[in-house]
Formats: sequence, structure tokens, C-alpha cells
Amino acid sequence: MQYRNFGRLDFQVSALGFGCMRLPVSDGERLSPNIVEDEAIGMIRRAIDGGVNYCDTAYPYHSGASETLLGKALRDGYRERVKLATKLPVWQVEKPEDFDRILNDQLRKLQTDHIDFYLLHSLNQHRWRNLVPKYNMLEKAKAALADGRIRHLGFSMHDTHEIFAEIVNGCDLWDFCQIQYNYMDIENQAGTRGLKLAASKGLAVVVMEPLLGGRLADPPQPVLGMMAAQKVQRSAADWALQWLWDQPEVSVVLSGMSALPQVEENLVSASHAATGSFTAADHELIAKVREYYRTRTVVPCTKCGYCMPCPNGVKIPDNFDYFNYAHLFDDVKGARFKYSVFLSADERSGSCIECGECLEKCPQSIAISDWMPKVTALLA
Repeated sequence: MQYRNFGRLDFQVSALGFGCMRLPVSDGERLSPNIVEDEAIGMIRRAIDGGVNYCDTAYPYHSGASETLLGKALRDGYRERVKLATKLPVWQVEKPEDFDRILNDQLRKLQTDHIDFYLLHSLNQHRWRNLVPKYNMLEKAKAALADGRIRHLGFSMHDTHEIFAEIVNGCDLWDFCQIQYNYMDIENQAGTRGLKLAASKGLAVVVMEPLLGGRLADPPQPVLGMMAAQKVQRSAADWALQWLWDQPEVSVVLSGMSALPQVEENLVSASHAATGSFTAADHELIAKVREYYRTRTVVPCTKCGYCMPCPNGVKIPDNFDYFNYAHLFDDVKGARFKYSVFLSADERSGSCIECGECLEKCPQSIAISDWMPKVTALLA
């Protein structure tokens, strides 16, 4: 296992972290609470025995069962060998007292007296500007830091780079952040600019979705052919992981492993993690792969945001993003999940009234009002 700096903190984190959102389940449903306990515990402990020292979960994962499972996995001395991260579901806080109620429940489920790295979960513009101040979440977090129930505060997010920058710059309590980042997301959400911004401020950057929910580990045949033609031979998953580890601003890459062979494969990959190891040919390959995926884009939206704000509240670029995702990766189910989780009802394509206000603003001349019903038909 290779280890890396965790921002400005005095902690060397394993290049690979264990994400507990996709544990093995008995019914095949992605977020099912029916975790196969013995198998999941064995996977987590194998990863820790292999050098992983960062385990990440969240209150809602596996419908609330992930934290309980991880608490069991970290018995028998394993808790002392890792840093533990979990998240406050900001959208479930309805009064200031909910912060302590949820945190104390998490401590109980995780069978620990403190959380090493605590995150405000999935911040976006609305949650950051409205819910966080309304329910005094930062003040509550400061109190939890003072009494030792949490050791470091951070956040995860799914919104634009501009909102990411606003959050990074809007609080001096942050020690780390968690972003969706992979070789297809260099301009999406926080993107490469956000990665470098956070690192420049001394924040550790935890990367989630390094394989885009597994899609980059199972690319179409043309992509596999490009990879097979390289002098250096790597699996598709290893190409994606090594691209991330090549960047010094990346602190730890979370993998949501759901089977033991994935753990073993990722441990091997992490043993080769190194910054600055990519050659010009390696970067050229990733650029070609990225361009191949982009040629499969259905709606030519660049997410410039000129069409915004929509007078009816529709997040036009995000709707197109999920619609394109379904076609890029032949993954309608995954796109529907993103559409339903990351967009509120008002922000979804179904709220479009075809007023046409956005049409003259779009530099790509996209017939937005014509596309929105198609997005709804596929994803709603």
C-alpha cells in the first residue's frame, strides 16, 4: 500500500479508501439494507489487513444499514487501525437538535466514541445557503469538534464548480472535502479546478466515483481496443485509478467495493499508486478515451449555464447531463438514480413549461424545450 498526505493534517492516508455504499447484498438491489454480513465484514477486514486505513460510510447508505455493518467490521481491534468517516444527511435536519440526535445515533451504530472525519453530506446551493444556516449546522459542528465527538469537519457535494468554490471559501472549519472526480468529470461538478482550489487551501481531497459507478471499469470494445494497444498494459479500472493517483492533489480514492475480487484487484492497483507517473502516451490515451465517450453524447450541452436560471426552476444542464449519461454508458438505471437523487422535483425536466426563454440564450442553439420531454420520458 502506498500512502499520501491528507491535506495539511498530520496523517498519511492510504491511496485506496474503502467506500461502504456498494456492499454485497442478498437481493441485488443497489441500496438494499440486506447486506451479506459475513462477506462484507471479510472484505473490509481484508482491505485493512492490506493497508487501507480510511473507511467511508454515511447515514443513508444501504437504507441505514451501512454504518451498523461497518461498526461490526471494526470490532476486534480494527477500529484502532483506521480513520473513520461518515456523513450528516443535511436534508434530514429539520431543527437544530437533529444534528446531535443523528450524530449520537451514528456513534452508537458505529460502536465508537468519535468520528475522525465528519462530513456535511451532498451539499448543493440550496442546502448550503438555506438549510445549513437555518439549522445552525456549522455551530453544532463546532460544538461537536470541541467535545471530541468529531475530530475533523468536511463536506461532500454535487453541484457546480462555482458552488463548490463558494462552500470551500465560506467556512474556516473545513479540513477536507469529498468530490466526484474521474477522467470523465474533469469539467463536471467541482472538476479539476475544484480539486486544485481545495488543495491550494490545504484541504485534503477525498475522491468518490473514481470509476463512475463502475462504468469506467467496463468500457465498450473500442475503448478496450485503445487500451490494449498501449505499451503499458492495465485493466480499464486500473487506468482510471492510476490517472487519479497521478495527481498530487488527490489524497485518497474511495472505491465502493462489492466483492472480494474487487478488493484484491484494487489493493494491487494501490500498491503502484504514484504521483507524476503518467507518461505523455498515458495522458494521450485518456484524452482519446474521453473524446470517444464525448462523441456518443446525444445532447451537445457543454454545461456553460447560459440558459440559467430557468424561470420555472429547472436545472437544465444537470437534466441533460443525466440524459447523456444514460446513452454514454448504456446505463438508464444509473441515470434514473442520479436524476431522482440529485435533483428535486422542481429541478427535473418535468417542470419545464416550454416557455422558450432559454432558447435564445443557448450558445449551442439546443432546442431545449423540445429535449426536456424526452428527458422526462427516459428518466422520470
